[in-house]
Parts: sequence; C-alpha cells; structure tokens
Amino acid sequence: MIKVTHLTKHYGGKRALGPVSFEIEGGETVGFLGLNGAGKTTALRILACDLRPSSGKVSVGGVDAVADPHAVRKRIGFLPEHPPVYADMIVRDYLKFAAALRGLHGAAFKQRLLKVLDLTDLGEVEGEVIGTLSHGFRQRVGVAQAIVHDPEFLILDEPTRGLDPVQIVEMRSLIHGLKQRHTVLLSSHILTEISQTCDRLLVLGRGQLLGSGTEADLTAKAGSYRQVTLGVAGAVHDPHRTPDQAATVQALLARVDGVTGVTPSPGEDGVHQFTLAASRDVRADVARAVVGAGHALVHLDYSRGELEATFIRMVGAPAATGGDDVRN
Repeated sequence: MIKVTHLTKHYGGKRALGPVSFEIEGGETVGFLGLNGAGKTTALRILACDLRPSSGKVSVGGVDAVADPHAVRKRIGFLPEHPPVYADMIVRDYLKFAAALRGLHGAAFKQRLLKVLDLTDLGEVEGEVIGTLSHGFRQRVGVAQAIVHDPEFLILDEPTRGLDPVQIVEMRSLIHGLKQRHTVLLSSHILTEISQTCDRLLVLGRGQLLGSGTEADLTAKAGSYRQVTLGVAGAVHDPHRTPDQAATVQALLARVDGVTGVTPSPGEDGVHQFTLAASRDVRADVARAVVGAGHALVHLDYSRGELEATFIRMVGAPAATGGDDVRN
C-alpha cells in the first residue's frame, strides 16, 4: 500500500526528516512513535500530499505521490493534529462539504453519511454546530471528514491529543473499528496508545527511523534484558499443596529457562504478583509452567515500565535541531 524510499525534508538548511525508508502493507495498522519534534508530523503531511518532500520517493497504492498528488489524495483520508473543522458549521453540512471536495454528491453521499455517522457515533449531534461540541466530539468530526469518501489509506496525527481518559478509550475503540476497512497509519508520542492500537511500530528520532516491528521485536533489538509481570490467583486447584503458594510459585518461576530473577510484590484481591527479569521472551514458557502446575494465571505481559525504557533507550534525548518544531 505504502512505499517510502529515502524520504527527506529540509527547511532551509535545517533537516526536519530523513532520509527514511519503510513500507506498509494493505490492511496493516502502523504507528509512528517518537518524541515531539521527531519528524512524525512532517512525514505524515508528506504522505497526505500536504507537503512536498525535499527528496526521495513516496508511492500510495502504486501511485507516485509527488508526480500525481491529486490521484493519491483520492485514496487517502487525513486527520491532522488539529482537526480541520469549521466551528460555525453544522456537523452534517460540514461532512457534506468535505464529501463534495472528494467528489461525493447526492444519493451516494447520503448513503455514505449514514455509515460514517454510525461508525463515529455522531448521529446524536449531526444537527448541532461544531463549535458547541466537546473536544472529543470535534475530534470525531475530524475523523468523520477523513473517512467520508471511504479511502483505502487513513492517516491520523495524534488522534487522542487533548482528550480525557474516557474520550481516549472511545477514540481507541473507534480506531479499532476503522482497522477493519482501512490501512491505518497514526502517530503518537504516547507508547500505551500506540501499543494498544497498532500491529506494528515505526520509531522515529531526530528525523531518523530508529527501528520497526512489534513491541517484542523492538524490545529484543534494544537489548537482551526483559521484564515480565504476572499475577497468580491465591487459590490453587490442589488442596493438598503447601499453604505458602507465593513461595511455591516463585521457586517454579525461577526454574523457567531464560528467567534470571523473580521478585514478588504485594497483590490485591488474593492475587500474587511477580516481576521477572529474563534474557529472552519467556511469556509462553512461564504460562505453561504456571498453568501446568495447577495455578490460576490471571495476567501475564511485558512490564509497561520496561516497554517505556526500551523506547527511551531507542530515541535518547531529543535533538536540538530538526524535527517537527522546525518551521520556515
């Protein structure tokens, strides 16, 4: 779907992006992850044909985005960091306007509008003035204009920016719905949002592509150290077991190949918590060992702190020059 080759962007003598190269397959949901100023917005604006690159090639569905930007724009939907909505327009009229810009009129628009309103959960406010809506609803209107023409490729720049926790969950659910029909590329500097939404990550730093892959891939590339957390329910299946279940499970975990350390921690609601240091991804082996021994495994995953540490190790400190904060 997307092929980017040696892409660069300079503002005068300052490099904002590149050179970067990557590919995105049709149906993927890929996240741009990076600190503020890493080059995420610059890259997305180039892909959306909103900004011309200084050099390099970009193709969307086999169409050259530099040579034929109008053809590419028909195939993409773009939600910029600040949604391009008109505060004095009614939601329904604004979406009609956005559809007309993409060549969608009449009965075709009316049919598509019903689907878009349902997908973005805007039906209850379609007759209201955009300026009277909450920030979360305005963000949804921004998503609606991006998908009103049913594009193949959807670009979302910081879609959860400024949302409260409830609105973030709602936006995450909306993006999961969009994944069913669109190839999606979204940017964020918040690891949790990217990791819970995307199939694969592209990590940008100082205008360079520092890594790509799943969370597990990136953690493996960043270093040999892993940190896994798990919880085991206090009750055991065998009533004849030793009453000191926490010590029993700790000893069991220590024997798993690849585990280099086991640290118990206070749990809640009768759940024993453990943090494991490991030299590889031991989650599958740990699950087999715990369940095989008759214990109830209630959760198992990489430590969130370790994922954030991996990201920090990759991006390092933000550079003094370059990145999205560079302007003419």
